[in-house]
Amino acid sequence: IIYIEEIKMWGLEEIREYLKKNLKPSRYGHTLGVVNTAIKLAEVYGEDKNKAEIAALCHDVAKNMSDKELKKIIEDENIVLSIDEENTQELWHSIIAPIIAKKVFEIDDEEILNAMRWHTTGKENMTNLEKIVYLADLIEPSRKFDGIDEIREVAYKDLDLAMLKALTHTTIYLLTKGCAVDINSVKARNYLVYNMKTK
Repeated sequence: IIYIEEIKMWGLEEIREYLKKNLKPSRYGHTLGVVNTAIKLAEVYGEDKNKAEIAALCHDVAKNMSDKELKKIIEDENIVLSIDEENTQELWHSIIAPIIAKKVFEIDDEEILNAMRWHTTGKENMTNLEKIVYLADLIEPSRKFDGIDEIREVAYKDLDLAMLKALTHTTIYLLTKGCAVDINSVKARNYLVYNMKTK
Protein backbone atom coordinates (compact mmCIF):
# COMPACT_ATOMS: atom_id res chain seq x y z
CA ILE A 1 0.00 0.00 0.00
CA ILE A 2 1.33 3.42 -0.96
CA TYR A 3 0.40 6.19 1.41
CA ILE A 4 0.25 9.57 -0.28
CA GLU A 5 0.58 12.42 2.14
CA GLU A 6 -2.14 14.95 1.48
CA ILE A 7 -0.79 18.44 0.91
CA LYS A 8 -3.14 20.94 2.42
CA MET A 9 -2.96 24.62 1.63
CA TRP A 10 -2.73 26.96 4.60
CA GLY A 11 -5.98 28.63 5.63
CA LEU A 12 -6.44 32.35 5.11
CA GLU A 13 -6.17 33.03 8.84
CA GLU A 14 -2.84 31.18 9.05
CA ILE A 15 -1.51 33.16 6.09
CA ARG A 16 -2.65 36.43 7.69
CA GLU A 17 -0.80 35.55 10.91
CA TYR A 18 2.36 34.79 8.93
CA LEU A 19 2.08 38.12 7.10
CA LYS A 20 1.53 40.06 10.34
CA LYS A 21 4.83 38.65 11.62
CA ASN A 22 6.78 39.11 8.38
CA LEU A 23 5.53 42.42 7.01
CA LYS A 24 5.75 45.98 8.35
CA PRO A 25 2.36 47.20 9.66
CA SER A 26 1.99 49.67 6.77
CA ARG A 27 2.68 46.91 4.24
CA TYR A 28 0.18 44.60 5.91
CA GLY A 29 -2.40 47.40 5.82
CA HIS A 30 -1.73 47.87 2.11
CA THR A 31 -2.16 44.12 1.61
CA LEU A 32 -5.61 44.12 3.22
CA GLY A 33 -6.58 47.01 0.93
CA VAL A 34 -5.45 45.00 -2.09
CA VAL A 35 -7.47 41.99 -0.89
CA ASN A 36 -10.68 44.00 -0.57
CA THR A 37 -10.17 45.69 -3.95
CA ALA A 38 -9.34 42.39 -5.69
CA ILE A 39 -12.49 40.74 -4.32
CA LYS A 40 -14.63 43.66 -5.59
CA LEU A 41 -13.03 43.52 -9.03
CA ALA A 42 -13.46 39.74 -9.17
CA GLU A 43 -17.17 40.22 -8.45
CA VAL A 44 -17.50 42.77 -11.25
CA TYR A 45 -15.76 40.59 -13.84
CA GLY A 46 -17.12 37.20 -12.77
CA GLU A 47 -13.76 35.83 -11.66
CA ASP A 48 -13.10 33.43 -8.78
CA LYS A 49 -13.25 35.62 -5.65
CA ASN A 50 -11.45 33.01 -3.55
CA LYS A 51 -8.48 32.92 -5.94
CA ALA A 52 -8.42 36.71 -6.11
CA GLU A 53 -8.40 36.91 -2.31
CA ILE A 54 -5.57 34.39 -1.90
CA ALA A 55 -3.40 35.94 -4.65
CA ALA A 56 -3.95 39.45 -3.27
CA LEU A 57 -3.26 38.34 0.30
CA CYS A 58 0.05 36.71 -0.67
CA HIS A 59 1.27 39.10 -3.38
CA ASP A 60 3.68 41.07 -1.14
CA VAL A 61 4.75 38.19 1.14
CA ALA A 62 8.43 38.81 0.23
CA LYS A 63 8.25 42.62 0.22
CA ASN A 64 10.04 43.20 3.52
CA MET A 65 12.79 40.64 2.97
CA SER A 66 16.27 42.08 2.43
CA ASP A 67 17.85 42.11 -1.03
CA LYS A 68 20.39 39.63 0.36
CA GLU A 69 17.64 37.19 1.39
CA LEU A 70 15.85 37.56 -1.93
CA LYS A 71 19.10 37.08 -3.88
CA LYS A 72 19.83 33.87 -1.97
CA ILE A 73 16.41 32.41 -2.88
CA ILE A 74 16.93 33.44 -6.53
CA GLU A 75 20.27 31.60 -6.53
CA ASP A 76 18.98 28.57 -4.59
CA GLU A 77 16.05 28.20 -6.99
CA ASN A 78 18.30 28.64 -10.05
CA ILE A 79 16.16 31.52 -11.33
CA VAL A 80 17.64 33.25 -14.36
CA LEU A 81 16.90 36.97 -14.16
CA SER A 82 16.46 39.15 -17.22
CA ILE A 83 18.73 42.19 -17.52
CA ASP A 84 15.84 44.35 -16.27
CA GLU A 85 15.23 42.12 -13.25
CA GLU A 86 18.93 41.84 -12.47
CA ASN A 87 19.20 45.63 -12.27
CA THR A 88 15.89 46.35 -10.53
CA GLN A 89 15.78 44.84 -7.04
CA GLU A 90 12.26 46.29 -6.59
CA LEU A 91 11.03 43.48 -8.87
CA TRP A 92 12.55 40.64 -6.88
CA HIS A 93 9.76 40.36 -4.32
CA SER A 94 7.25 39.52 -7.06
CA ILE A 95 9.54 36.78 -8.41
CA ILE A 96 9.96 35.27 -4.94
CA ALA A 97 6.33 35.60 -3.77
CA PRO A 98 4.98 32.56 -5.66
CA ILE A 99 7.93 30.46 -4.46
CA ILE A 100 7.10 31.23 -0.81
CA ALA A 101 3.40 30.66 -1.51
CA LYS A 102 4.18 27.24 -2.97
CA LYS A 103 6.81 26.07 -0.48
CA VAL A 104 5.47 27.60 2.74
CA PHE A 105 1.72 28.05 2.23
CA GLU A 106 1.48 24.96 -0.04
CA ILE A 107 -0.48 26.82 -2.70
CA ASP A 108 -0.22 24.94 -5.98
CA ASP A 109 -2.84 26.72 -8.08
CA GLU A 110 -0.95 28.10 -11.09
CA GLU A 111 -3.49 30.88 -11.71
CA ILE A 112 -2.97 32.20 -8.18
CA LEU A 113 0.82 31.85 -8.37
CA ASN A 114 0.95 33.64 -11.75
CA ALA A 115 -1.22 36.49 -10.49
CA MET A 116 1.29 36.98 -7.67
CA ARG A 117 4.25 36.69 -10.02
CA TRP A 118 3.09 39.42 -12.41
CA HIS A 119 1.54 41.91 -9.99
CA THR A 120 4.40 44.41 -10.33
CA THR A 121 5.27 44.52 -14.04
CA GLY A 122 2.35 42.87 -15.77
CA LYS A 123 3.07 40.79 -18.85
CA GLU A 124 1.90 40.11 -22.37
CA ASN A 125 -1.57 38.50 -22.69
CA MET A 126 -2.56 38.53 -19.01
CA THR A 127 -5.46 36.55 -17.57
CA ASN A 128 -8.29 38.45 -15.90
CA LEU A 129 -7.08 37.27 -12.50
CA GLU A 130 -3.59 38.61 -13.21
CA LYS A 131 -5.07 41.96 -14.30
CA ILE A 132 -7.28 42.12 -11.20
CA VAL A 133 -4.37 41.62 -8.78
CA TYR A 134 -2.17 44.06 -10.72
CA LEU A 135 -4.88 46.74 -10.63
CA ALA A 136 -5.89 46.05 -7.03
CA ASP A 137 -2.27 46.58 -5.99
CA LEU A 138 -2.18 49.93 -7.78
CA ILE A 139 -5.58 51.38 -6.80
CA GLU A 140 -6.28 50.07 -3.29
CA PRO A 141 -7.65 52.78 -0.96
CA SER A 142 -4.37 53.88 0.65
CA ARG A 143 -2.67 54.61 -2.68
CA LYS A 144 -2.39 58.27 -3.65
CA PHE A 145 -1.00 59.65 -6.91
CA ASP A 146 -2.08 62.00 -9.69
CA GLY A 147 -4.51 60.23 -11.99
CA ILE A 148 -5.48 57.45 -9.59
CA ASP A 149 -9.14 58.49 -9.44
CA GLU A 150 -9.53 58.01 -13.17
CA ILE A 151 -7.89 54.56 -13.07
CA ARG A 152 -10.08 53.58 -10.09
CA GLU A 153 -13.23 54.64 -11.91
CA VAL A 154 -12.35 52.82 -15.12
CA ALA A 155 -11.22 49.70 -13.23
CA TYR A 156 -14.82 48.78 -12.41
CA LYS A 157 -16.06 49.41 -15.98
CA ASP A 158 -13.42 48.17 -18.43
CA LEU A 159 -10.61 45.91 -17.22
CA ASP A 160 -8.41 46.26 -20.31
CA LEU A 161 -8.76 50.04 -20.51
CA ALA A 162 -7.90 50.28 -16.80
CA MET A 163 -4.82 48.11 -17.37
CA LEU A 164 -3.75 50.30 -20.29
CA LYS A 165 -4.14 53.44 -18.19
CA ALA A 166 -2.32 51.84 -15.25
CA LEU A 167 0.60 50.63 -17.35
CA THR A 168 0.81 54.01 -19.13
CA HIS A 169 0.88 55.83 -15.79
CA THR A 170 3.62 53.58 -14.41
CA THR A 171 5.68 53.83 -17.61
CA ILE A 172 5.54 57.65 -17.59
CA TYR A 173 6.40 57.70 -13.87
CA LEU A 174 9.47 55.51 -14.41
CA LEU A 175 10.62 57.46 -17.46
CA THR A 176 10.23 60.77 -15.59
CA LYS A 177 12.45 59.39 -12.81
CA GLY A 178 15.04 58.29 -15.37
CA CYS A 179 14.44 54.60 -14.61
CA ALA A 180 14.39 51.67 -17.00
CA VAL A 181 11.00 50.13 -17.84
CA ASP A 182 10.85 46.36 -17.49
CA ILE A 183 10.40 44.67 -20.86
CA ASN A 184 7.38 42.75 -19.55
CA SER A 185 5.59 46.02 -18.81
CA VAL A 186 6.34 47.26 -22.33
CA LYS A 187 5.02 44.00 -23.80
CA ALA A 188 1.94 44.10 -21.54
CA ARG A 189 1.08 47.62 -22.68
CA ASN A 190 1.80 46.95 -26.35
CA TYR A 191 -0.33 43.80 -26.29
CA LEU A 192 -3.29 45.80 -24.95
CA VAL A 193 -2.79 48.59 -27.52
CA TYR A 194 -2.73 46.11 -30.42
CA ASN A 195 -5.62 43.97 -29.21
CA MET A 196 -7.95 46.72 -27.99
CA LYS A 197 -7.91 48.21 -31.51
CA THR A 198 -9.31 44.98 -32.91
CA LYS A 199 -12.13 44.66 -30.34
